[in-house]
Amino acid sequence: MRGYSGFGTAILLAPVFSTLWGPKAGVPVVLLMELLVSAQLLPRALGEADRRMVIPIGLAAVLAMPIGSLVLLAADGVLLRRAIGLLVLVFGIVLLSPWRYRGERPLGLNLVVGAISGLLKGSTGMSGPPVIFYFLSGPEEARRHRANFILFFGVIGVASIFPPLLAGLIDAPALIRSVALIPPLLLCVRTGSRLFHVIPVAWYRRFAFGALIAAGGIALLG
Repeated sequence: MRGYSGFGTAILLAPVFSTLWGPKAGVPVVLLMELLVSAQLLPRALGEADRRMVIPIGLAAVLAMPIGSLVLLAADGVLLRRAIGLLVLVFGIVLLSPWRYRGERPLGLNLVVGAISGLLKGSTGMSGPPVIFYFLSGPEEARRHRANFILFFGVIGVASIFPPLLAGLIDAPALIRSVALIPPLLLCVRTGSRLFHVIPVAWYRRFAFGALIAAGGIALLG
């Protein structure tokens, strides 16, 4: 999903990892994997992305992220895991629907969307839902949307590591799990990038919907 569309890593992994290990152990693994995926995809996307729109959104997200990290540290693990699952389920349903925001995208609204995304990134490892809906509201072609996603996640990827690192959540188990999971993830990111030029978007949306519903259901009911 990440290689094809430019998003999907954290939205799929956060509910599953939070169910397996709890949010405080699972979210740092998501952040580490997201960082490495962004590093792989970012160079090619830099020239195609709308930097004037994406960078202010990314900076607002970076500033709001530490507040979200406080939620991760303080919230009940079961409650936060179910909140992650519910968020992913709602996102999957709306993504499949024809609804999209069609209004203007002024700087003030860009900053609000970025701040909300940063709060979600810090607390759940997922910054995607607000930004994905917001970016998809524009008239840009699929290639430009994909580049915008990659640039945004690249901007916040490095910053997202510091709050859990300072809080001691990125420990030896988190590093071991990340090292074990990164190789298949990077391989499939490359595969997804190639499939972007082959598989129609309508087919991808159906596949993504099914994957998101499954991941959200695991966290909500697990």
